[in-house]
Amino acid sequence: MIKHIPLALYVHIPWCERKCPYCDFNSHENFDPSLESPYIDALLNDLDQQLGWAGGRELVSIFFGGGTPSLFSGDAILRILEGIQQRLRLAEHCEITLESNPGSAEAQKYDAYRHAGVNRLSIGVQSFNQRHLSKLGRIHSGDEASKAIALARSAGFDRLNIDLMYGLPDQTIEDGLEDISTGIEHGIDHFSWYQLTIERNTAFWSAPPLLPTDDLIEPMQQKAEALFNAAGIAQYEVSAWSASGQRSIHNLNYWQFGDYLAIGAGAHGKVTDAMGVHRFNRTRHPKHYLEQFATPLTTPHSPQLRTIEPSDLPAEFMMNALRLKEGVDATLFEKRTALSREVVRQNLEEQRRRGLIEGDTTNLKATARGYQYLDTLIEAFV
Repeated sequence: MIKHIPLALYVHIPWCERKCPYCDFNSHENFDPSLESPYIDALLNDLDQQLGWAGGRELVSIFFGGGTPSLFSGDAILRILEGIQQRLRLAEHCEITLESNPGSAEAQKYDAYRHAGVNRLSIGVQSFNQRHLSKLGRIHSGDEASKAIALARSAGFDRLNIDLMYGLPDQTIEDGLEDISTGIEHGIDHFSWYQLTIERNTAFWSAPPLLPTDDLIEPMQQKAEALFNAAGIAQYEVSAWSASGQRSIHNLNYWQFGDYLAIGAGAHGKVTDAMGVHRFNRTRHPKHYLEQFATPLTTPHSPQLRTIEPSDLPAEFMMNALRLKEGVDATLFEKRTALSREVVRQNLEEQRRRGLIEGDTTNLKATARGYQYLDTLIEAFV
């Protein structure tokens, strides 16, 4: 069964220069460059413990996320990628993405990252507007963001994503559209365009800013869609927009309920074997992670492995697959969960009667109304 399930690898670099007030990711300030080498050792020791879950499969993608992976040197990224390739086969067109902030010091490393084998860069622009960047606690400027994109192109990165946020404090519709227009003018063909939300355990949660109301958000979304589409950029997932042929292989694997190994402090993975579908996570704090994986271990699995109960698999699958604008082939449910479609037949019929899922039984796809009320639709499978 698992031979037919794509396998990816997520690599978490948990440090950042400064924690943003909206960020609830596992990131830690005050990166000490002397930790770079021992952390790489820990990553590869961690990966050694997960090789049995690969089941002979090749990697379709590798994603360096954070934190801020671009705090690491080009030599460090090269060493990690070489270590991965010594342990696992890479698909012929394996997508290798690295997240980067647009600060000038990090942008100077783009040549080294490209030389190391990274073939896709994701730049955390968030906004080109200096006023909004300041309110978001970002340490780069709009000009630095534009320069970072130019440097990435000159380094040979044909595939670029930029992150943009909307629904920001004091942001007008025109402000939001201007960010998108600037990205389009820079030739960006993949956007992660997502609404600012206030999450627990963040500075914004403790002192929440005043955010725009739905009266502003909804027309902004409508006008943004028209702007993207006019540039040949289409929405293919809730917050992902791309030109033809530029969709993220790594993220598609998540949404199509593929498998992914995960190494690094706080990393989360999903693997499938003859016993079922499992999720696992690594200890969050870098200090504890370094202690745990400082030397090769003999135990085959992390004690944090959790098997997903068969009764929970339909919700887990739909939570990912229905985020895709085009949906997924209905047979994918059986291929990814090893469950019969019969277990969700009655529920699917009910959602079709409610007008939330398309009537075509060969495809699992939300209607326009279902996509608008996606949380409600997904809850129906819980």
